[in-house]
Amino acid sequence: MTCPPAPTRTRLRALLAQWGFAVPAVVYLLLFFGYPIAENVVMSFQQYTPATFYTGAAPFVGLRNYTEILTSGLFSQALLTTVWFTAGSVAGQFLLGLALALFFRRSFPLGGLLRSLLLLPWLLPLVVSATTWKWMLDADDGVVNNALRALHLVPSGIPWLTGTAQALVSVTLVNIWVGIPFNAAILYSGLQNIPERLYEAAELDGAGPVASFRHITWPLLRPAVSVVLVLGVVYTLKVLDIILVVTGGGPADATQTLATRSYELSFQRFEFGRGAAMSNVLIVLSLVLALVFLRAGRRAAHA
Repeated sequence: MTCPPAPTRTRLRALLAQWGFAVPAVVYLLLFFGYPIAENVVMSFQQYTPATFYTGAAPFVGLRNYTEILTSGLFSQALLTTVWFTAGSVAGQFLLGLALALFFRRSFPLGGLLRSLLLLPWLLPLVVSATTWKWMLDADDGVVNNALRALHLVPSGIPWLTGTAQALVSVTLVNIWVGIPFNAAILYSGLQNIPERLYEAAELDGAGPVASFRHITWPLLRPAVSVVLVLGVVYTLKVLDIILVVTGGGPADATQTLATRSYELSFQRFEFGRGAAMSNVLIVLSLVLALVFLRAGRRAAHA
């Protein structure tokens, strides 16, 4: 029996090594991501109650769960709130993160220390951050209203968490504060990959800061921008803990998003089938928006 040639053995070993690294990751994804999603899809076509959840004998109802949630007035209200919450959060996180990334791009004393401190809001547990902001925004004893009253900017406290018009703004601001470090870190890394010689050449040609940003920074930063926007939209759509801790979805459902509505249906009303259907709608919406952003990014890169 003849042994295979050396090049063939080398390719075989390389192929086995590739599969050796890939198989554990594939198994992990199938077990902890694929199976839950598949089970959630199956559950959305069944009438699950606390009793049938334990027995497993849930009757098949087809598309009834989807029909009920999509035709409900609560769904349209939650969808609109989700859109406003996502748009405001992503825009605020991106603009402030980009401003901080451009600021930290220049070298100055203690710049590294300040960049490290900037990551604290991102590293803190979200429940801790949300609880702290809930205390700060309290209408009676919160430090925000106390500071505004001390500066004579408002005659009385602003109902940050109890007013229907202010509650959505409040949770959006909290989510912006949490997401700024991630945006700043990714955009700062993208800025570090832009060669300094391009700015030097532009300066020799008489280009100012605005022209350099428009013709050098922004075009070369687009890959990082695409990553930040896609991840920001997907993350914000599924934000649950911040809203539950700060406002609980209130007042008068003013901060109820698709994510909180799915949580309410599943774990407060125990309508697991409808909750699964709502979460599947949220997954599809996240995928559609992610694909739109990625396609727009590719078109901008080609242009």
